[in-house]
Amino acid sequence: MKVNNKSQARKRIHLRIRKKVTGTGERPRLAVFRSAKHIYVQAIDDVLGKTIVSASSREKDSGAGGNAKAAAEIGKRIAERCREKDIDSVVFDRGGFRYHGRVKALADAAREAGLKF
Repeated sequence: MKVNNKSQARKRIHLRIRKKVTGTGERPRLAVFRSAKHIYVQAIDDVLGKTIVSASSREKDSGAGGNAKAAAEIGKRIAERCREKDIDSVVFDRGGFRYHGRVKALADAAREAGLKF
């Protein structure tokens, strides 16, 4: 299958990942989306099809937009919100993005804040 651009390639990779990764109520899927300016993360229960908690760099009290420092802040914030909902373990879904840069910074900060994955 020929891929025309990066976004189509990312979607294809994400679909391949989603075949294997599903979230439950006890261990939700931590889905990451990275745009050019911002980063978004959600803890999703795929059994019920509901988002349990979310965080993004577009929130009013967040600092800078889409750099690695902001991604680390969002990782800490999502870990705190998960702990408030009694979630300590998640399945990480990198969303077809490389595990590098902002995605890695978010994951490392979430681990340091107490999430297990």
